Amino acid sequence: MKTLAVALSIGAASLLSMGALTVPTAAQAQAVIIQGPPPEPRYERMPPPRRGYVWSPGHYEWRGGRHVWVRGMYVRARPGYAYRPPEWRENNGRWEYNRGRWDRDGDGVPNRDDRRPNNPYRN
Repeated sequence: MKTLAVALSIGAASLLSMGALTVPTAAQAQAVIIQGPPPEPRYERMPPPRRGYVWSPGHYEWRGGRHVWVRGMYVRARPGYAYRPPEWRENNGRWEYNRGRWDRDGDGVPNRDDRRPNNPYRN
C-alpha cells in the first residue's frame, strides 16, 4: 500500500512538473489545466449543414503531455439543448480546457452547476 501511495505521488509530481493537471469533476468529465496557452486554432472549412446535426469546430486537446489537434465534426443534435463547443479559457495565468457539452437553457452554465436552470428570464 505504501508503494502505491509513493507511485501516485511521483506520478502527480511529474504531471505538475510538465505544467499539466487533470482534475476530475462531479460528472466524471475531466478538466485539463496547463501553464501555457494552446496554439492558435487551425483554419478549417466548415462543410455544408447537415439536418439533425450541429458542427463542433476543430480544437486542440491536451494528450500525452502536448497539444494535439482534433478535427471538427458533426455531432447529433439534441432537441431542446444548446451545444457548447470545446474551449480553452485563461484563469489566473493557467489555461483550462472544457470539453464540448450540451446546455438545456442556453445560458452557458452546465445544468448541474446552474442554481436556476431553465429560467427564461435569466441574464
